[in-house]
Amino acid sequence: MASASEKITEAPMVNEESKEDEFVEDAEKQTANESVGAEKSAAELLEEDIPWRDRFRQVVLTYAPLGFVAFGGPQAHVAILRDHLVVQRKWLDEEQFTELFAIGQGLPGPTSTQLVVSTALARAGPIGGLTAFFLWNLPGLIVLITCGVLIATFVDPNNPPWYLVGLPPAAISLVFKAFYGFGQKLDRLGLVLCLISSLVAILINGDERITPTASQYVFPSMLALGGIVAYIDSRRPNPYGTYKSASKGWDAESDLTMKRIGIPLWVGALIWVVWAIILAVTVSVVGRARREGREVNVYLEIFEVMYRIGSLIFGGGQVVLPMLQTEVVPGWMTKDQFLQGLGLAQSMPGPLFNFSSYLGAVYKGVGGGLVAYVGLFGPGVILIFGMVPFWARLRHVKWFKSALNGVNATAIGLVGAACVILWEGAVMTAADAMVFVLAGTLAIVYGIGAPYVVLAGGIFGAILHKDALSLGQVEWCTLVQGGNL
Repeated sequence: MASASEKITEAPMVNEESKEDEFVEDAEKQTANESVGAEKSAAELLEEDIPWRDRFRQVVLTYAPLGFVAFGGPQAHVAILRDHLVVQRKWLDEEQFTELFAIGQGLPGPTSTQLVVSTALARAGPIGGLTAFFLWNLPGLIVLITCGVLIATFVDPNNPPWYLVGLPPAAISLVFKAFYGFGQKLDRLGLVLCLISSLVAILINGDERITPTASQYVFPSMLALGGIVAYIDSRRPNPYGTYKSASKGWDAESDLTMKRIGIPLWVGALIWVVWAIILAVTVSVVGRARREGREVNVYLEIFEVMYRIGSLIFGGGQVVLPMLQTEVVPGWMTKDQFLQGLGLAQSMPGPLFNFSSYLGAVYKGVGGGLVAYVGLFGPGVILIFGMVPFWARLRHVKWFKSALNGVNATAIGLVGAACVILWEGAVMTAADAMVFVLAGTLAIVYGIGAPYVVLAGGIFGAILHKDALSLGQVEWCTLVQGGNL
């Protein structure tokens, strides 16, 4: 039997042996980490050694087919891009992809398109980014310009054919779905800002003493005020809204992707200046000509309207609709033509901003469609190139994210106003209301994709049309006057 003293002397020996084992394990872990780090550096070096021509070819082969399958709106677009770029091809890791997505969230313009540009920019530089942009939009652009020209040429705006009557109410149901989804994400302050901007937008479109053109000044002012209110609220000890802390961002000095983009700070600043000069010059020239009663070049007018709207709208997609509707109806087209195009745009792959090409084509043919396309997409594409060099620094600035909360909430209110304003023109008869209810149920309850919702609405509307079953053809106003509602 061992004595107590022997047990005492054995204990320290066990502790020393365990410490030695821990030291060996730590050394092995450190060696393994260094090995992994070396492998990572080698992988990064290999990536750097890929010739630009090969990386550009990868961009073309990756984004060309996506332009034909990108249905479902911005959320679906982001999921598609993540699956192709992060999961399958591993061009970016999850954090890099998220940061690039955040860049688009913080800029005016179509978010999913800006994500396309920035991810391609990170792979093959500015030329790769521009190429991916055109490949992403090309299918929808061609179809919508063609449809715009055909509708303007062959379709009577006051008597739409049976195959188009179901598109407007189906399209409006998707706007309601978007507003519902946006509204669920708002905090208490965001709901208040959303409500106020909705009321103001409805007032502008429904008061005889206020001209619709006032929206070009009122809407931007509301967006700015929303940002200011959110910033002030974020500075309070107990803010009414909810604000996230700023993320760490990327290391602009050492990150491989940032180096590959290759845009220094001074070039980024110059790009911002170019965007501002184009905006100021076009707005001032067109505005001055109108004040003096002079005729404005029609293509300059189209570009000014689209470029101004594209410079103001954050979030893209459905948010842009109320401004577009206010600017182009009835000056460029009827409300029916606007809503028919909206239904077509929502059934196409790619971003909803392609709707601009339809609007321009209805107004002034192919040339008008291309000018409108460049005008609406231009600001978002220009600014994504200008913002990337600053993003690693700007993501540290808490006030920027706080103000952006208010801007986004105010813009969502404009979507709510669009639901009210556009619904009035889309749902004229009981048959339209039936299409609206069916399409809304398919989209919201069953989660059916937008192309299929629009197709189902078009088929159902055609079946109910007066030249088919002729069901539900009594107008709403007649129903109200007859005391049936």
